[in-house]
Amino acid sequence: MVVDDSVVVRGLIVRALESDPSIEISGSVGNGKLAVERLARHPADVVVLDIEMSVMDGLTALPKLLAVDPKLRVLMASTLTLRNAEISMKAMQLGAADYIPKPTAVREISGGDNFKRSLVEKVLSLGQARLAQDRRAPVLSPAAPKVPSLLSGPVALRRPGTTIPDILAVGSSTGGPPALLKLFAALKNKIKLPVLLTQHMPPTFTRILAQHIEKTTGWKACEAEDGMAVEPGRVHVAPGDYHMCVERTPSGAVLRVNQEAPENFCRPSVDVMLRSVAKVYGANSLVVILTGMGSDGLAGARPIVEAGGTVISQDEETSVVWGMPGAVAKDGLCSAVLPLDGLAPAIQRLGTGAGP
Repeated sequence: MVVDDSVVVRGLIVRALESDPSIEISGSVGNGKLAVERLARHPADVVVLDIEMSVMDGLTALPKLLAVDPKLRVLMASTLTLRNAEISMKAMQLGAADYIPKPTAVREISGGDNFKRSLVEKVLSLGQARLAQDRRAPVLSPAAPKVPSLLSGPVALRRPGTTIPDILAVGSSTGGPPALLKLFAALKNKIKLPVLLTQHMPPTFTRILAQHIEKTTGWKACEAEDGMAVEPGRVHVAPGDYHMCVERTPSGAVLRVNQEAPENFCRPSVDVMLRSVAKVYGANSLVVILTGMGSDGLAGARPIVEAGGTVISQDEETSVVWGMPGAVAKDGLCSAVLPLDGLAPAIQRLGTGAGP
């Protein structure tokens, strides 16, 4: 279902989605109130939800939509303003699965290949994750015990590295912000490692993410700047539209940011960050791959384990989309595949050399 107060924009989004035969439009409405009423009558797997609308805005409609269908995947659509970045971040904390930056000009929606590709990719990924969740849900009799669902496909674990890490590198995408806030809150005062974080986000959003991490978890956090020293106990966030790398200098490790070509259609890219981490920290690297669509992080995780470092990932059950963590897990690169709540204790154990 597409929800936007502009008839023109709504039509363009619908046509972009209908260009993929795997996507069926269940409804197209102009405000949040109509969306809630429509969802109650016509089920949907994914809702593309505008933020700024009359009658009922997106943030107000979000919990009402999730009350109708708790498994619904909601994709927030907003223009790249500071206010909308704040609202989108709050929406994800309230249950939205992801966001998409909406172009300010109609011609960019109708003719912009990047927006159309990203929109279709996100909707397909969220829809497939919803269907996979439905398939995993066991049909139980009232007296039957509830059992955890299994990972999709075989996962072979490897032994963790034998050295104590000097760096924690984290990669995430769809569903990442709420997972990151929960992870860092659980890690507060448990480890003092420097943290490098690449979350797929556009400019402005990454600055807001760093602010939210600092405000809600107690960690020091900031957007990375070129030449910034890598500091223990601080989360260094890759800025939107820039790759972030680490480099060894005579005075210590420093960060470099650049606008070289996107990898996996991403800038920042987890792969770019991890290749530099492997080069600088080698066996003393600890990597965590959280929820996200696609496979960014897979190519970068390989040199980490080849150097003797350790990779762990979030499990399918607690991921919004098990793309990125699933890719590294199924490739045999992980020493542990854990629920979100289990990652912080594992990081703490690995940080002291006790294993996952």
